[in-house]
Amino acid sequence: MIWKTAWKNVWRNKVRSLVVIISVTIGIFGGVFAIAIMNGAIEQRVDAALNDEISHIHINDPAFRDNYDIQLTLDQPDHLLQTIEATPGITAVTFRTIITGMANTATKSAGVQILGIDPEKEKTVFRLYETTIPGTGDFFEEESRHLLAYIGEDLAKELNIIRYRIDEPVLEALVRKEVPLSVMEKLRPFVGYRFKSEKSFQKEIKGVLTLKEQRDYGRVIREEAWSFRQRSRMTLTFLDNEQMQTGAVFRIAGIFDIRNSMFEMSHILVKNSDLLQLTGLAPDQFHQMIIKLEDMQSATEISTTLSEKLPDLEVMNWKEIQPDLAMMTDMIQKVYTIFMVIILAALAFGIVNTMLMVVLERTKELGMLTAIGMNKKRVFNMIMLESVFLSLVGGIVGMVISQAVIVLTARNGINFASYQEGMEAMGYTAHIYPVISPLFFVMVTILIIITGILSSIYPALKALKLDPAEALRTE
Repeated sequence: MIWKTAWKNVWRNKVRSLVVIISVTIGIFGGVFAIAIMNGAIEQRVDAALNDEISHIHINDPAFRDNYDIQLTLDQPDHLLQTIEATPGITAVTFRTIITGMANTATKSAGVQILGIDPEKEKTVFRLYETTIPGTGDFFEEESRHLLAYIGEDLAKELNIIRYRIDEPVLEALVRKEVPLSVMEKLRPFVGYRFKSEKSFQKEIKGVLTLKEQRDYGRVIREEAWSFRQRSRMTLTFLDNEQMQTGAVFRIAGIFDIRNSMFEMSHILVKNSDLLQLTGLAPDQFHQMIIKLEDMQSATEISTTLSEKLPDLEVMNWKEIQPDLAMMTDMIQKVYTIFMVIILAALAFGIVNTMLMVVLERTKELGMLTAIGMNKKRVFNMIMLESVFLSLVGGIVGMVISQAVIVLTARNGINFASYQEGMEAMGYTAHIYPVISPLFFVMVTILIIITGILSSIYPALKALKLDPAEALRTE
């Protein structure tokens, strides 16, 4: 009876109730959808880190990470591999030789880590080979008499291996992408000119386009003007096993793009056989074993097991390798909960205000109910249920709309192109696919009910303090 009465009371003043419900709906939708975007970005970052950059577990000499000394190689590789493969939960293993050196072209230089890899084994652990930019080559798939290097797009730009040009085919491509003729005319003076760097290209383009034109068409112009000559060359220099400077000319095998500027700028992959020959290391020497697991959640347990089996080596799981990423994944549910609590707390003030008005408007009615025998507990429950209904209806509608929008945007993702440079500098892609777990909706529902109950306490106590005799005399 109380439930039915409370539900009818909610709709006695439809306009006021709808205002509250719409406020709750908008608040819940905004909170849930924002969290879905943040959650999608974090999940994509973790996925990229584990599949493109670090994988799940690293094994190396305990002192190797201090200065990446070339002498600190792993001994007894066959025994080490047998120990690793005998551990349950491991799906693939690869090895790397890691050398610190310099990458040089005719115009630029950059400090890099040179990773000597076995391309076939590398593919079983990482999917970096899948990120090759079309038209730039491949992942060591074509045989060549030259030494080959696989580098990141940001490093290729830094070394001026990637350049920018405006020519007739570029203009034709821009026409197909519906760039206005007014913009095309501004670009025509640059036809036939090859820019040495992205910075010089952007400087010239900004000089002729308005801010609106840059915002609307800058990205597509940059993408079409992007230019790369296959098998471009660069020189890698580093210290060999005898601490003597050595190096060689490498041709670009391919260019990868993982939307992580820091990783792209600092890592170059070469064939391990080529690197061992240049450094003077033995064929069975390498610096690091990298392990891929069936389940990322088992990384701590398996790394502990391997540490016990290999006490003389450093065994680190991905959470220890990138503690900032681990902290984010471990704390994210708490952060989301706090975020929603803040939103609901703000909405609670609106619900309190509405229920207080309801109590004051129905003073005579509440006095009459008390006079005919309705006890204080029932009055309290009725006010509480009205508050819960208001918040719950708005919350459910907000969550339904949120889920619908998440499903729609998750198909193609949301492109934050204007923030691309800053996001990629932190390792995050600017193209985000919102995602959220069903468990989160359960948590939000519980928080909404709690909000409704807490919002009803003060108005309900106000109702309980009414004197029936005085309330009946109220006009």
